[in-house]
Amino acid sequence: MPFLKRSLTNQSASTLLDIKTQKCGLRHTVFSPCGNEYTGEWQNNKKHGKGTQVWKKHGAIYNGDWKFGKRDGYGTYNVLLPGSKKYVKKYCGGWTDGRKHGYGTYFYNNSAVYEGEWSEDQRSGWGRMYYANGDIYEGEWMKDKNNGEGIIRFSNGNWYEGSWRDGKQDGHGKFYYCDKGQLYEGLWVDGMAKCGTLSDFGRDEAPMPAKYPIPKVYLVDKQLVLREAESAYHVHINKQG
Repeated sequence: MPFLKRSLTNQSASTLLDIKTQKCGLRHTVFSPCGNEYTGEWQNNKKHGKGTQVWKKHGAIYNGDWKFGKRDGYGTYNVLLPGSKKYVKKYCGGWTDGRKHGYGTYFYNNSAVYEGEWSEDQRSGWGRMYYANGDIYEGEWMKDKNNGEGIIRFSNGNWYEGSWRDGKQDGHGKFYYCDKGQLYEGLWVDGMAKCGTLSDFGRDEAPMPAKYPIPKVYLVDKQLVLREAESAYHVHINKQG
Protein backbone atom coordinates (compact mmCIF):
# COMPACT_ATOMS: atom_id res chain seq x y z
CA MET A 1 0.00 0.00 0.00
CA PRO A 2 2.79 2.54 0.74
CA PHE A 3 4.22 1.86 -2.77
CA LEU A 4 0.80 2.43 -4.36
CA LYS A 5 0.36 5.65 -2.40
CA ARG A 6 3.81 6.88 -3.47
CA SER A 7 3.01 6.10 -7.14
CA LEU A 8 -0.24 8.00 -6.97
CA THR A 9 1.55 10.96 -5.40
CA ASN A 10 4.24 10.96 -8.08
CA GLN A 11 1.62 10.65 -10.81
CA SER A 12 -0.37 13.58 -9.43
CA ALA A 13 2.76 15.75 -9.24
CA SER A 14 3.71 14.83 -12.81
CA THR A 15 0.22 15.57 -14.07
CA LEU A 16 0.17 18.88 -12.22
CA LEU A 17 3.54 19.87 -13.70
CA ASP A 18 2.33 18.95 -17.20
CA ILE A 19 -0.77 21.07 -16.74
CA LYS A 20 1.30 24.01 -15.55
CA THR A 21 3.60 23.84 -18.58
CA GLN A 22 0.68 23.77 -21.03
CA LYS A 23 0.36 27.15 -22.71
CA CYS A 24 -3.22 28.34 -22.41
CA GLY A 25 -4.70 31.84 -22.21
CA LEU A 26 -2.73 35.08 -22.42
CA ARG A 27 1.03 34.74 -22.08
CA HIS A 28 4.07 36.96 -22.25
CA THR A 29 6.52 36.52 -25.13
CA VAL A 30 7.51 32.92 -25.87
CA PHE A 31 10.86 32.46 -27.65
CA SER A 32 11.77 29.51 -29.90
CA PRO A 33 15.33 28.12 -30.34
CA CYS A 34 15.59 29.59 -33.88
CA GLY A 35 14.96 33.10 -32.58
CA ASN A 36 11.29 33.46 -33.48
CA GLU A 37 8.98 34.90 -30.87
CA TYR A 38 5.25 34.96 -30.18
CA THR A 39 3.27 37.17 -27.84
CA GLY A 40 -0.41 36.53 -27.36
CA GLU A 41 -3.12 34.03 -26.53
CA TRP A 42 -2.91 30.24 -26.46
CA GLN A 43 -5.26 27.29 -26.24
CA ASN A 44 -4.17 23.71 -25.63
CA ASN A 45 -0.55 24.60 -26.33
CA LYS A 46 -1.38 26.25 -29.68
CA LYS A 47 -1.58 29.90 -30.72
CA HIS A 48 -5.25 30.74 -30.51
CA GLY A 49 -6.91 34.15 -30.30
CA LYS A 50 -5.03 37.43 -30.67
CA GLY A 51 -1.28 37.37 -31.07
CA THR A 52 1.88 38.65 -32.73
CA GLN A 53 4.45 36.35 -34.36
CA VAL A 54 7.95 37.49 -35.34
CA TRP A 55 10.01 35.40 -37.77
CA LYS A 56 13.63 36.46 -37.35
CA LYS A 57 15.11 34.51 -40.27
CA HIS A 58 12.51 35.64 -42.81
CA GLY A 59 12.25 39.17 -41.42
CA ALA A 60 8.45 39.14 -41.10
CA ILE A 61 5.79 39.99 -38.51
CA TYR A 62 2.17 38.85 -38.33
CA ASN A 63 -0.25 40.56 -35.98
CA GLY A 64 -3.83 39.37 -35.76
CA ASP A 65 -6.10 36.38 -35.20
CA TRP A 66 -5.00 32.77 -34.72
CA LYS A 67 -6.90 29.52 -34.64
CA PHE A 68 -5.32 26.28 -33.43
CA GLY A 69 -1.80 27.36 -34.36
CA LYS A 70 -2.56 28.97 -37.74
CA ARG A 71 -3.36 32.48 -38.95
CA ASP A 72 -7.13 32.58 -39.14
CA GLY A 73 -9.43 35.62 -39.07
CA TYR A 74 -8.15 39.15 -39.65
CA GLY A 75 -4.48 39.99 -39.58
CA THR A 76 -1.64 42.11 -40.94
CA TYR A 77 1.58 40.71 -42.40
CA ASN A 78 4.66 42.98 -42.55
CA VAL A 79 8.11 42.30 -44.02
CA LEU A 80 11.51 43.79 -43.33
CA LEU A 81 12.98 46.00 -46.04
CA PRO A 82 16.33 44.57 -47.21
CA GLY A 83 19.28 46.38 -45.68
CA SER A 84 17.20 48.28 -43.14
CA LYS A 85 15.36 47.90 -39.86
CA LYS A 86 12.07 49.17 -41.26
CA TYR A 87 9.03 46.95 -41.69
CA VAL A 88 6.51 47.61 -44.47
CA LYS A 89 2.97 46.31 -44.81
CA LYS A 90 2.66 43.42 -47.25
CA TYR A 91 -0.89 42.17 -46.67
CA CYS A 92 -3.82 43.05 -44.45
CA GLY A 93 -7.12 41.22 -44.51
CA GLY A 94 -8.70 37.82 -44.04
CA TRP A 95 -6.93 34.53 -43.36
CA THR A 96 -8.12 30.93 -43.19
CA ASP A 97 -6.00 27.95 -42.21
CA GLY A 98 -2.80 30.00 -42.51
CA ARG A 99 -3.50 31.35 -46.01
CA LYS A 100 -4.94 34.57 -47.43
CA HIS A 101 -8.68 34.05 -47.73
CA GLY A 102 -11.64 36.44 -47.90
CA TYR A 103 -11.22 40.17 -48.48
CA GLY A 104 -7.76 41.69 -48.26
CA THR A 105 -5.20 44.10 -49.70
CA TYR A 106 -1.78 42.99 -50.95
CA PHE A 107 1.15 45.34 -51.62
CA TYR A 108 3.63 44.17 -54.27
CA ASN A 109 7.33 45.08 -54.35
CA ASN A 110 6.96 47.14 -57.55
CA SER A 111 4.30 49.46 -56.01
CA ALA A 112 1.41 47.50 -57.55
CA VAL A 113 -1.58 46.92 -55.23
CA TYR A 114 -4.43 44.40 -55.26
CA GLU A 115 -7.54 44.83 -53.15
CA GLY A 116 -10.34 42.31 -53.28
CA GLU A 117 -11.21 38.71 -52.62
CA TRP A 118 -8.82 35.82 -52.01
CA SER A 119 -9.12 32.06 -51.90
CA GLU A 120 -6.34 29.82 -50.59
CA ASP A 121 -3.59 32.44 -51.10
CA GLN A 122 -4.75 33.35 -54.64
CA ARG A 123 -6.75 36.27 -56.05
CA SER A 124 -10.20 34.76 -56.64
CA GLY A 125 -13.59 36.46 -56.78
CA TRP A 126 -14.00 40.20 -57.27
CA GLY A 127 -11.00 42.48 -57.05
CA ARG A 128 -9.24 45.63 -58.21
CA MET A 129 -5.61 45.60 -59.35
CA TYR A 130 -3.51 48.75 -59.57
CA TYR A 131 -0.51 47.94 -61.77
CA ALA A 132 2.84 49.70 -61.47
CA ASN A 133 2.53 51.16 -65.00
CA GLY A 134 -0.74 52.94 -64.14
CA ASP A 135 -3.19 50.42 -65.61
CA ILE A 136 -6.19 49.47 -63.44
CA TYR A 137 -8.21 46.25 -63.71
CA GLU A 138 -11.50 45.80 -61.91
CA GLY A 139 -13.53 42.63 -62.16
CA GLU A 140 -13.51 38.90 -61.58
CA TRP A 141 -10.51 36.69 -60.79
CA MET A 142 -9.86 32.97 -60.59
CA LYS A 143 -6.67 31.30 -59.39
CA ASP A 144 -4.65 34.54 -59.54
CA LYS A 145 -5.75 35.47 -63.10
CA ASN A 146 -8.38 37.78 -64.63
CA ASN A 147 -11.26 35.43 -65.33
CA GLY A 148 -14.92 36.29 -65.97
CA GLU A 149 -16.22 39.82 -66.53
CA GLY A 150 -13.94 42.79 -66.01
CA ILE A 151 -12.73 46.22 -67.12
CA ILE A 152 -9.15 47.33 -67.58
CA ARG A 153 -8.35 51.02 -67.93
CA PHE A 154 -4.96 51.67 -69.46
CA SER A 155 -2.71 54.52 -68.42
CA ASN A 156 -3.09 56.13 -71.88
CA GLY A 157 -6.87 56.46 -71.41
CA ASN A 158 -7.99 53.49 -73.51
CA TRP A 159 -9.99 50.72 -71.90
CA TYR A 160 -11.44 47.27 -72.47
CA GLU A 161 -14.58 45.85 -70.92
CA GLY A 162 -15.84 42.33 -71.43
CA SER A 163 -14.94 38.69 -70.89
CA TRP A 164 -11.64 37.30 -69.66
CA ARG A 165 -10.15 33.83 -69.48
CA ASP A 166 -6.85 32.86 -67.87
CA GLY A 167 -5.67 36.46 -67.75
CA LYS A 168 -6.49 37.36 -71.37
CA GLN A 169 -9.44 38.95 -73.21
CA ASP A 170 -11.54 36.00 -74.30
CA GLY A 171 -15.18 36.10 -75.43
CA HIS A 172 -17.33 39.15 -76.16
CA GLY A 173 -15.85 42.53 -75.38
CA LYS A 174 -15.48 46.21 -76.27
CA PHE A 175 -12.22 48.09 -76.69
CA TYR A 176 -12.41 51.88 -76.51
CA TYR A 177 -9.59 53.69 -78.33
CA CYS A 178 -10.12 57.05 -76.65
CA ASP A 179 -6.93 58.46 -78.13
CA LYS A 180 -8.22 57.79 -81.67
CA GLY A 181 -11.95 58.13 -81.04
CA GLN A 182 -12.78 54.59 -82.12
CA LEU A 183 -14.59 51.58 -80.67
CA TYR A 184 -14.03 47.92 -81.47
CA GLU A 185 -16.81 45.55 -80.45
CA GLY A 186 -16.73 41.84 -81.08
CA LEU A 187 -15.15 38.53 -80.26
CA TRP A 188 -11.78 37.95 -78.62
CA VAL A 189 -9.84 34.68 -78.43
CA ASP A 190 -6.75 34.23 -76.27
CA GLY A 191 -6.15 37.98 -76.06
CA MET A 192 -6.62 38.66 -79.78
CA ALA A 193 -9.54 40.39 -81.53
CA LYS A 194 -10.99 37.86 -83.99
CA CYS A 195 -14.30 39.11 -85.32
CA GLY A 196 -16.14 42.37 -84.75
CA THR A 197 -16.91 45.90 -85.85
CA LEU A 198 -14.82 49.08 -85.67
CA SER A 199 -16.68 52.37 -85.49
CA ASP A 200 -16.10 56.00 -84.57
CA PHE A 201 -16.68 56.77 -80.90
CA GLY A 202 -15.97 60.18 -79.42
CA ARG A 203 -13.98 61.15 -82.48
CA ASP A 204 -14.52 64.89 -81.92
CA GLU A 205 -13.00 64.75 -78.41
CA ALA A 206 -10.12 62.40 -79.28
CA PRO A 207 -6.60 63.89 -78.96
CA MET A 208 -5.27 61.96 -81.99
CA PRO A 209 -8.25 61.07 -84.23
CA ALA A 210 -7.78 59.07 -87.40
CA LYS A 211 -7.37 61.16 -90.54
CA TYR A 212 -10.69 60.01 -91.98
CA PRO A 213 -13.91 58.82 -90.33
CA ILE A 214 -14.72 55.15 -90.62
CA PRO A 215 -17.22 54.68 -93.48
CA LYS A 216 -20.54 53.08 -92.69
CA VAL A 217 -20.66 49.44 -93.72
CA TYR A 218 -23.93 47.58 -93.48
CA LEU A 219 -24.14 43.80 -93.32
CA VAL A 220 -27.21 42.02 -94.60
CA ASP A 221 -27.26 39.98 -91.38
CA LYS A 222 -24.80 41.26 -88.81
CA GLN A 223 -26.03 38.95 -86.06
CA LEU A 224 -25.55 35.90 -88.28
CA VAL A 225 -21.89 36.81 -88.82
CA LEU A 226 -21.33 37.24 -85.08
CA ARG A 227 -23.14 33.99 -84.29
CA GLU A 228 -20.94 32.09 -86.71
CA ALA A 229 -17.83 33.64 -85.14
CA GLU A 230 -19.04 32.78 -81.64
CA SER A 231 -19.81 29.24 -82.74
CA ALA A 232 -16.24 28.84 -83.99
CA TYR A 233 -15.02 30.32 -80.71
CA HIS A 234 -16.96 27.78 -78.62
CA VAL A 235 -15.58 24.93 -80.73
CA HIS A 236 -12.10 26.27 -79.96
CA ILE A 237 -12.86 26.40 -76.22
CA ASN A 238 -14.31 22.87 -76.19
CA LYS A 239 -11.19 21.51 -77.86
CA GLN A 240 -9.05 23.17 -75.19
CA GLY A 241 -11.23 21.84 -72.40
